Amino acid sequence: MATAARKAPAKSKSRSDGKSAGLSAPKPVDFTKQEELDAYRRMLLIRRFEEKAGQLYGMGFIGGFCHLYIGQEAVVTGMKMALVDGDQMITAYRDHGHMLAMELSPRGVMAELTGRRGGLSRGKGGSMHMFSKEKHFYGGHGIVGAQVSLGTGLAFANRYRGNNNVTLTYFGDGAANQGQVYESFNMASLWKLPVIYIIENNRYAMGTSVSRSSAETDFSHRGASFKIPGIQVDGMDVRAVKAAGDLATEWCRAGKGPLILEMQTYRYRGHSMSDPAKYRSKEEVQKMRSERDPIEQVKARLIEKKWADEDELKAVDKEVRDIVADAAEFAQNDAEPDPSELWTDIVL
Repeated sequence: MATAARKAPAKSKSRSDGKSAGLSAPKPVDFTKQEELDAYRRMLLIRRFEEKAGQLYGMGFIGGFCHLYIGQEAVVTGMKMALVDGDQMITAYRDHGHMLAMELSPRGVMAELTGRRGGLSRGKGGSMHMFSKEKHFYGGHGIVGAQVSLGTGLAFANRYRGNNNVTLTYFGDGAANQGQVYESFNMASLWKLPVIYIIENNRYAMGTSVSRSSAETDFSHRGASFKIPGIQVDGMDVRAVKAAGDLATEWCRAGKGPLILEMQTYRYRGHSMSDPAKYRSKEEVQKMRSERDPIEQVKARLIEKKWADEDELKAVDKEVRDIVADAAEFAQNDAEPDPSELWTDIVL
């Protein structure tokens, strides 16, 4: 008996770009004067902190790995502006900016970088492993992609407790190729967990460009098989990030499940302090700095709208530099951990 020719399976109508769910990238929000000033100060604190951390690394005060967030400040700043008390954040190893955005002490963060007693992990965690339950910041994780399953677990706990909180789970374009990411997507979609997967696409996974490492370079599509909608966001514009954050948190709090936000951003420094970044040209970096810098965009709007002048913004910069200088001085002079610290925080 002849076998009937099989019909090609119908294409799924589910779209991860968000269109099937009625989603599209929202327009950047219009900030008030105070919101512009707050965003400027918060991003500037991250920028100056990271610049100082780079200096201390070069001077030998910081050992091990050190991954700077310079250029990507708008991503975490805009998303933090969309959170309410109790919302959680978890990220990878490029985490200093996330900690500062979650209002962890600059002294505590810097002292952890230098391995001192006053560090947030009492000098044992270093750059990649800091944590604050009080501030709802759950790390800093050194294993690529590992935080995605943990962030999904935090969202599961929120749903179980019925507290209406949302978890922001950050990872990069490189980590987006890790297997545990998709296991997490499946579970989050199946159980409609209140988790926002934020893919910080800074174009390079260490030294490998997105085009060389990913068959699908539109990361907002990565949830297609799991019916998770996603949108692309201009991660260099803090207003666009805030708008996407508002949309995503409202989506999750309404019980609609997870959402993917692909933040199209750019890091100015190498992958880590030991990376000379020879895989891209100086012209490419300079073009982004001169045309798309997230802090300069806010500064230009403040001046254009006459909400602040150059002298007032210089005063903000000085205030931020003083905070960072104080943190650096503390981190260099604080005592090192007592050897007995080796026996604390051990899980058997």
